[in-house]
Amino acid sequence: MNRVVTGKPVINLTGVSKSFGATQVLRDINLDVQPGEVLVLIGASGSGKSTVLRIMAGLETADAGEVWVNHVPLHDARRAKEIRGHVGMVFQQFNLFPHKSALGNVTLALIKARKMSPADARKRALETLDRVGLADRAEHYPSQLSGGQQQRVAIARALAVEPGIMFFDEATSALDPELVGEVTEVMRGLARDGMTMVVVTHEMGFARKTADRVVFMDKGVIAEQGVPEQIFVNPGNERTRQFLHRVLDH
Repeated sequence: MNRVVTGKPVINLTGVSKSFGATQVLRDINLDVQPGEVLVLIGASGSGKSTVLRIMAGLETADAGEVWVNHVPLHDARRAKEIRGHVGMVFQQFNLFPHKSALGNVTLALIKARKMSPADARKRALETLDRVGLADRAEHYPSQLSGGQQQRVAIARALAVEPGIMFFDEATSALDPELVGEVTEVMRGLARDGMTMVVVTHEMGFARKTADRVVFMDKGVIAEQGVPEQIFVNPGNERTRQFLHRVLDH
């Protein structure tokens, strides 16, 4: 999309490092995300991209460095909980309650997280399901929905609480190839609406067409970052070239 996005960063990582046991997965990560920016993280499995995303979303704690999200210092354990309700997260797995309809899955999040009345929650949930193209599936249960539809319900659930930032961690990788497009189209719609988004994905077409900036991670560091045209057409890092050659040829 290559929009010019400027302002005070809504996400700022400075000197962030993280290890799991003896394995260091992130080393000295410095990264900003601007309001309304679509930042896409790419790289091989194990490169650290999902860990960066989970630290931004408050799901993992950095071992070192500072993490600011929506002006909340997530590196301060006493204040980290302030981020709840301000960010939305969509995972690879849909994590829907099988005994609740699409509508029930979305309203539950609103009643629990936003303390909304059932009537208000129902109204908001229907509006949000309509936004992801599922108004006509509101009363369907997850077992009656395709994988793509289930993931769109999961997106609606995250959107319904009106977060300022949306995180997507491999949101399409569990889907059959023919269902990927309906989910990425919803994500593109959010980008067009100006939603701040951080996306970990293997969908290079999405990264190239929708990202404002692409970050290539390799072995726990940011190896290269830039606008999609730079990264995909003229990458400056040999590891970036090797990775793209492998995934695009595949």
